[in-house]
Amino acid sequence: MKHDWLDKVNWAQDGLVPVVTQEAGSGRVLTVAWMNREALGKTVETGEAHYWSRSRRKLWHKGEESGHVQKVKSIRLDCDEDVLLIEVEQVGGIACHTGRHSCFFRKFDGGKWVATDPVLKDPRDIYGK
Repeated sequence: MKHDWLDKVNWAQDGLVPVVTQEAGSGRVLTVAWMNREALGKTVETGEAHYWSRSRRKLWHKGEESGHVQKVKSIRLDCDEDVLLIEVEQVGGIACHTGRHSCFFRKFDGGKWVATDPVLKDPRDIYGK
């Protein structure tokens, strides 16, 4: 398969593009992550989300340790061609490494950040750490 479509993405100087990951059906934002060309290519090739970990400096398949993979339903490119929006089916209902449904589980309320979403599964049970 030719990868000319990858050239359409306006990659940042570091070779990355931000990715907003949204749950199919509910429309809830699950996470914001980064992709490089390889991650986007693997995502399209496999139908499951792959990201670039800036902290670990490596490619990672979402769910490779937890089993909570993201099955891609659609991929969209914004008008400036510098942000991706992927719509996914979140396997296991957990997208966050804290064991919550979404990484956006804190809400600003009364001058402080309040955790509003429950932990669905203890991260120690997910990752064994």
